[in-house]
Amino acid sequence: MADNVYDRQTAADYRTAREVPRDGLAAWRQAVAEAAPLGPGSTVLDVGAGTGAFAAAFHDWYGVRVLAVEPAEAMRALIPASPGIDVLAGTAEALPVPDACADAAWLGSVLHHLTDLEAAARELRRALRPGAPVLIRNTFPGRSDRDLRVRFFPKTARSIDGYPSVDQVCAAFATAGFARVSLRPLPQQSAPTLGAFADGLRRDADSKLRALSDTQYTDGLARLRAAAAAAPDEPAVSWMDLLVLA
Repeated sequence: MADNVYDRQTAADYRTAREVPRDGLAAWRQAVAEAAPLGPGSTVLDVGAGTGAFAAAFHDWYGVRVLAVEPAEAMRALIPASPGIDVLAGTAEALPVPDACADAAWLGSVLHHLTDLEAAARELRRALRPGAPVLIRNTFPGRSDRDLRVRFFPKTARSIDGYPSVDQVCAAFATAGFARVSLRPLPQQSAPTLGAFADGLRRDADSKLRALSDTQYTDGLARLRAAAAAAPDEPAVSWMDLLVLA
């Protein structure tokens, strides 16, 4: 993966600013359950696990074993310790796991960090059992209008325009025998209010916000604060896509 720039402080800021609270993920919990028959005895491969929010959620929600693969040492250090979560150093293009070891793969906000989509697809094909799905949570070009950062920091859409598109991802994964099963947008509540969301922003921990000029960031933060003042009870709800391949 590219953009492996996390030191201890940046990783901690990432956990503070970017992890979605568990109670804000109800729609994702239901959608994953519908896309993959997971339960005790199943293994989920979490590729680009970050600080482990989804690894811990999957373990708690479904009773599965999680293989949490993350290249950044500072991020791995923050993945919750659990006998049901194995923390592994590695990348999507070179997974440190045996063949046919997992019943599903989860890629949460990592597609745009991958250096070679086709290599990642081949590795996932190797690591997954026959018929197991790949569950991709990501923002895609042309589908980001309900992203909170795009709403208040519209120039972040330029970064998203450089991400792999749905068609590009499907084409790359088709080279390893995967086909598109479904694509659906899902909501997530990042904070109870827009004001709380603004308070939790950590620019250095967000690649989209880091790409902004100081003026663009300041102007966006002012828009966010103004919206929070005008609607103090509005929850901070953002939308991302779940792309399922199998």
